[in-house]
Amino acid sequence: MERNAMERNLTPLFLVAVNSLSQAMAAELPVKEVVLYKHGVGYFQREGRLGPGESARLNFKASEMNDVLKSLTIEEKGGGKISGLRYDSSEPIEQKLAEYPISIGAKQPLAEVLDQWKGARIELKFGAETVSGLIVGARLVAAEEKRPEREQITVLLDSGDLRTFDLSAATGLRFPDVKLQTILKDYLAALVQSRSTDKRSVYIDSTDARNREIKAGYLIPTPVWKSSYRLIFDSGPEPTIEGWAIVDNTTGEDWTNVNLALVSGRPISFISNLYEPKYVARQTAELAEDRAAAPVVHQGGVIGGIVGGAPGAAADAFGPANKRMAMAPPPPPQRESMMFSPNAGLLMAESSIAATAAGREIGELFEYRIGRPVTVRKSESAMLPFLQQKTTGRKLLIYSNPQSVHPTNAVEVSNSTGKILDGGPVTVFDAGAYAGEALMETLKAGDKRLISYGVDLGTRVSTMFDSKAAVVRELKYQRGILTVWNGSVETRNYTVRNVDQKAKTLIIEHPARQQYTLRDSKPTETTASAYRFEIKLAAGATEKFPVTEEHVYATMVSVNSLTPDIVLSYAQNKTLSAQARSGLERIAEQKRKIAAAAAEMEQSNSESGTLARDQERARQNIASLSAVAGQQEQVQIYAKQLAAQEARIVALRDRAVEAQRRKAALEAEMNAMLEKLEF
Repeated sequence: MERNAMERNLTPLFLVAVNSLSQAMAAELPVKEVVLYKHGVGYFQREGRLGPGESARLNFKASEMNDVLKSLTIEEKGGGKISGLRYDSSEPIEQKLAEYPISIGAKQPLAEVLDQWKGARIELKFGAETVSGLIVGARLVAAEEKRPEREQITVLLDSGDLRTFDLSAATGLRFPDVKLQTILKDYLAALVQSRSTDKRSVYIDSTDARNREIKAGYLIPTPVWKSSYRLIFDSGPEPTIEGWAIVDNTTGEDWTNVNLALVSGRPISFISNLYEPKYVARQTAELAEDRAAAPVVHQGGVIGGIVGGAPGAAADAFGPANKRMAMAPPPPPQRESMMFSPNAGLLMAESSIAATAAGREIGELFEYRIGRPVTVRKSESAMLPFLQQKTTGRKLLIYSNPQSVHPTNAVEVSNSTGKILDGGPVTVFDAGAYAGEALMETLKAGDKRLISYGVDLGTRVSTMFDSKAAVVRELKYQRGILTVWNGSVETRNYTVRNVDQKAKTLIIEHPARQQYTLRDSKPTETTASAYRFEIKLAAGATEKFPVTEEHVYATMVSVNSLTPDIVLSYAQNKTLSAQARSGLERIAEQKRKIAAAAAEMEQSNSESGTLARDQERARQNIASLSAVAGQQEQVQIYAKQLAAQEARIVALRDRAVEAQRRKAALEAEMNAMLEKLEF
């Protein structure tokens, strides 16, 4: 049984050996140039010679194939042409094996495999005897008492006899049919290839009868190269900046004496699924006569109506939209600057490096090309110097964190190197000692940045707020609507005390708030989120610096709803023109007249109402006294009062009507004035 299993494994082992031999015969194209980018890809260029009819093999990871197929270019020195390009398919193994007439599962008995070949000719060897015939069937016989599980095959011999053999007793078996042998070999080869899930090969074929020099360039995913800097202040007026590039070789092969370039910038890049085969589901179409007729079921009739249900309405279901929140990372905690004396701490001078990288612009990107070939072993990383030269910089203080009472030590770096400084960490050394660390964004040539590297304990900053009541800044009137712009003034007073006995330069970063504008102060520099003010601090001095801002907001009101006093207060605003002021004063005066007419009308109506109530009481008294003897004199008195009150009521009503008419006329005049007024 063990011998039989060993023979069954001979075929895949043989195929692996043949496959390895064919791959070893393919020409290798070594890596000659590597260009690393900041967005997760690297460009690789290989060069080599192809012999007559020879093929070159490029090995990749399966995850790299999409980028390879999207970017691969082939160039031949001398202007020749490459006849073909092929690569290992990514067809799923299940779909690939489904094309074969057999199936070999994991730990599947040989009998079950042979049972799939019913009718095929087979040769069985039992020692010196060879039996041949057609396979009738094969089975696995379950274990019985004192007999182990065994595999059997039934064969129709050439003599016409049917015989059953134990496969464990056979010393060998083969299929005489070459086609069956090929099918089995191809099936096993597909299984072997499927085990190598991470490795894919691209072959470059050449059919010429001469040697050819070719170049192959492509992009694959790579770790981004990282940059770090050392900013060194020595006795000179300008600091020295050193740039180091950190590169990682994760490609699985050595980079030996390659030309290395590092590109700063972030071009657009994406993954397009080109490697995986795509299948389109097609519609199944049949002619009507090719389909069998379905049975018809007739419903029973119902008197007076139709039996049936209301059709259900299908509703589309839409999932909730995904919301992405970009959270900016929190700022790193501030640390106090630790200054070491030259005798007690780390001494730092310029590194003895050969920064031979040549910088040049390539479109919107910037490239550092290392001046000599580089070797980086697989699964290793390297630090390569790409910059060492003087730049423009000055030391100062920055106060940007209102939660702290101390500003930070900083450097204003002006990039005078003529090259782009890619973003990265910066370690600052001052007078040969470690001073602190900072992070710097990508700095274009000619641009400048402020970088903070420590806390200055010799300077203290305090703030105090002050605000004023809102002031009317501007008035606009149109079609009865008065728009009022009010200005709310706020002041933040900075008090800075320099404890040290040396002069300093402080930059205050005052946050820029939306809808607030500066007053009485002009910043040295403005960023997207702050104003920067530069202050000179004398030794041991205290300076006060106020920053005043104003928030202007608009309110709209209808002039008809305003009282005369409010309209007159708006008319006193100094920003108004003489014509606008005169117009508002006339409207205020007209509103007073309208108010007086309304008051007169209200007073007349109120007085006439009081008299009417008095008349009602007098009438009640007259009615009650008329029924009593001897009260005629008193009745006459009440009658005279009624007559007098009635005359007064008539006069008051006439007065109210006149006041109402006058008020309406005044309102019409005011509306005409409002229509003409505009400022």
